[in-house]
Amino acid sequence: MNERRHGHGVLGHRDDRRDYIPAAGLDALLPAYDLISRVVGSPRLHRRLVELADLRAEQRVLEIGCGTGNLTVLAKRRQPDAEVVGLDPDPRALARATGKAAGLGIRFDRGYSQALPYPDGSFDRVLSALMLHHLEGEARIRTAREALRVLRPGGALYLVDIGGRVSPSDGFAARRQLRSERLRPNLGDAVPQLLLGAGFAECVELTNLVGRLLGRSTFYRATRAA
Repeated sequence: MNERRHGHGVLGHRDDRRDYIPAAGLDALLPAYDLISRVVGSPRLHRRLVELADLRAEQRVLEIGCGTGNLTVLAKRRQPDAEVVGLDPDPRALARATGKAAGLGIRFDRGYSQALPYPDGSFDRVLSALMLHHLEGEARIRTAREALRVLRPGGALYLVDIGGRVSPSDGFAARRQLRSERLRPNLGDAVPQLLLGAGFAECVELTNLVGRLLGRSTFYRATRAA
């Protein structure tokens, strides 16, 4: 594990009637979303994120931008005694997630990461997988602040997304990452700086995985002060 520390002492992209990006980018692609996710390697990232989050019995866990619920379902199956909630703005994706999670006791809510519909200090863990790079500008900042707000003191956000300390030697997909304007806010230490700026006490770069189609994906833990 390669760990780097940074510290100090919904998927919306524009304000119109379709103010989120559907799970597969287009509504018509939603039936193929799970297949696409498997092809690009999302299950491996989900498994690693849940391992790193070290979920415990009786914890309350929220996934923001849950899409069709793959990570949410995995978290619940890994820790059946945790209370797990998934949130996404896309009603079609949530319908699929609800069907996939039948009998598991997971709650799915419709909402936006930048305006979470939960009281302060509601969760022990917040999870986010491959969602942050869809957000721009103020939506990124508000999402980070909202994740902090709904965490209990000492709670943590566990996040994986494309980017981090990307190198051309990571391969073709990584070289595309370095040229992408969309991914620029995720490169280098931009994600830790975003989270620290939102008020997290510490952000730890936990590890990374390099895939042929996604390039480098980096895992972070950002902790709310106890």
